[in-house]
Amino acid sequence: MSTTATRTMVTSGASTRRRPGGTRRMREGSKAETTTAWLFLSPFLALFLLFTGIPAILAIGASLTDMTARDIRDPLGVNFTGFDGFAKVITNPGFQSAFFNTIMFVVLCVPISMALGLALALMLNNGIRRLKTFFRAAVYVPVITNIVAAAVIWQYAFSITGPVNSSLGDLGLPEPNWLGEPGWAITTVVLMGVWRTTGTCMILFLAGLQAVPEEIYEAAATDGAGTWRRLWSITLPLLRPTTLLITVLMTVSFLNIFEEPYLLTKGGPLGSTKSIAVWVYEQFGFGNVSASMAGSVLLLLLVGIVAIVQFRMLRPKH
Repeated sequence: MSTTATRTMVTSGASTRRRPGGTRRMREGSKAETTTAWLFLSPFLALFLLFTGIPAILAIGASLTDMTARDIRDPLGVNFTGFDGFAKVITNPGFQSAFFNTIMFVVLCVPISMALGLALALMLNNGIRRLKTFFRAAVYVPVITNIVAAAVIWQYAFSITGPVNSSLGDLGLPEPNWLGEPGWAITTVVLMGVWRTTGTCMILFLAGLQAVPEEIYEAAATDGAGTWRRLWSITLPLLRPTTLLITVLMTVSFLNIFEEPYLLTKGGPLGSTKSIAVWVYEQFGFGNVSASMAGSVLLLLLVGIVAIVQFRMLRPKH
């Protein structure tokens, strides 16, 4: 047997003998990385448990009782009612109206916000060459604007004698009662919701567009594909993961809509803009703690079911 072959066998045998030790070191290193990761996550997990986990458990427990505001100081005096509280909430006309209003806000606001966000992102990514930073900031300002201050301005702007109606009157157009009639109140809440969320959609879509390689567009243009063809065949398919993320985020956001209807109209007129979150808040204010908690749990279940369905329907197909 040659010297080279002998060395090869010896080296191979040595490496084979070293494998158990190397595997052991790899496992120990993996355990150390896992321990380090949990140590870094522990502050967040502790805060999440303290401010979200424990309150959620207490809310679920309260929803199974007949607790009222007077029982908060003496929770041992409440009676266990099981799922009777949920049945009463589901059959409550006020909750049913709030449920349909919430679904209406989702159906109206989510597509409009996403369509406007995508259009603005396409313009900033391709069409607008100058002052891009200014336009990005201008569209994103509503997202970071204090909602209470914004609601005060919107109430003034859309009041009967406000600047919106004054401008419509100068143009010879009707001057609606934006906040006093159900149809117009819904329109105002939808407008404010879209105004607040379009900036978020734009930023996320813009990030997705900038991740698409330019070489793909150049190759498509070389093959004769026009602007609309590139948008339909390249941009939109490659934006599918981004679209899924934005759809879920916007849907969850509008299922939990509270600030816009509460600050603008207090859920009125005649409950036409009252969402589930506003209904839950009102029930707690009325002292109906168990009904409020049951409504919160139902809203949580609704959000979870809708998010799972959207992930199933919109996830990439392999």
